[in-house]
Amino acid sequence: MLVLGRTLGVMVDNVSRLGFETRAIHAGQEPDPRTGAVIVPIYATSTYAQDGVGGLREGGYEYSRTANPTRTALEECLAALEGGTYGLAFPSGMAAADVALRALCRPGDHVIIPHDAYGGTFRLVDKVLKHWGIEHTAVNLSDVDAARAAVRPNTKVIWCETPTNPLLSVADIAALSGIAHENDARLVVDNTFATPYLQLPLSLGADIVLHSTTKYLGGHSDVVGGALITSDSALREEFFFLRNAAGAAPGPFDAWLTLRGVKTLALRMNKHSDNAERVVEALLGHPKVDHVYYPGLPDNPGHEAAAKQMRRFGGMVSFTVKGGEQAALDVVARTEIFILGESLGGVESLIEHPGRMTHLSVAGSMLQVPDNLVRLSCGIEDGTDLVQDLLAALG
Repeated sequence: MLVLGRTLGVMVDNVSRLGFETRAIHAGQEPDPRTGAVIVPIYATSTYAQDGVGGLREGGYEYSRTANPTRTALEECLAALEGGTYGLAFPSGMAAADVALRALCRPGDHVIIPHDAYGGTFRLVDKVLKHWGIEHTAVNLSDVDAARAAVRPNTKVIWCETPTNPLLSVADIAALSGIAHENDARLVVDNTFATPYLQLPLSLGADIVLHSTTKYLGGHSDVVGGALITSDSALREEFFFLRNAAGAAPGPFDAWLTLRGVKTLALRMNKHSDNAERVVEALLGHPKVDHVYYPGLPDNPGHEAAAKQMRRFGGMVSFTVKGGEQAALDVVARTEIFILGESLGGVESLIEHPGRMTHLSVAGSMLQVPDNLVRLSCGIEDGTDLVQDLLAALG
């Protein structure tokens, strides 16, 4: 039986010897000692009986905003999958991002973000944190020299998405880690698109890994969540304090749904990648497709880094449509299997127009995406059906 410690902050014992699939199913999830239930229960409780004043039960449970056993199981599992020591779950990816940046930055500090960052991340930095005196610079992080040149004396964070959303450029995590640490800054890697099955940022020098667990980790489009993983105990204490103080804690049912999804992550990521590769092959050279963005393509920004640090290239594909914005809008309106919707990483395939949907918040900024861009999240349906659906939508 795999036994992991259950302590606040979630320190994971030595499970690195076990395979990824084994950790996904067992880390933090030993059978219930009382009933033998093999699935972690949903601890639907707000409070816990104490053994006398200040006498907390094993695990330190006193109030579910602070800790909950279902959440603990998820946090242990995510830390084990990322090769980290501590995991903390949040009610959304943006809640995790907010806590990370507020823990790492103070008024007057500077943050480097990708030049094609996720719209929600840009909105948080540009529209919220700037009112607290946090400065930022958007940089093409697949260009190591550009990243190095953007560092200032007050730079505290290099915020890296790799692959990025929605242009799927890839940054060299090890190189950015070197730049960050040479300048007493921290490297945060948003690993949402790659997942720990395809990429392990902590092993490449990152200080913190962030996830929107809503996406591939949950994998079924039925739960919203986020996570931070680190091996730095001081950072863990900062994150834990802010989460508890600000109340950014997920409920037990959300944690349970995410934990259920994680069990099949490896299987799903291989199928997502298989289907994305088939879709890319169909789009390349199509007379109505102007450009295809995919980390597996040699001309994709950061392809060499992707080949070095990723197991496979993932299930996300973007492309531009000849004919401008209206042509792109026509394509997203015509698909039948690809569902028009925001989000990504679920078992079902999704299609969207980033400029009008997920990245509307960057309109008019240097992060504005092409108006003829279409983004695909390739699900786990039959690959032939997905290709035929797209070809029909392209006309």
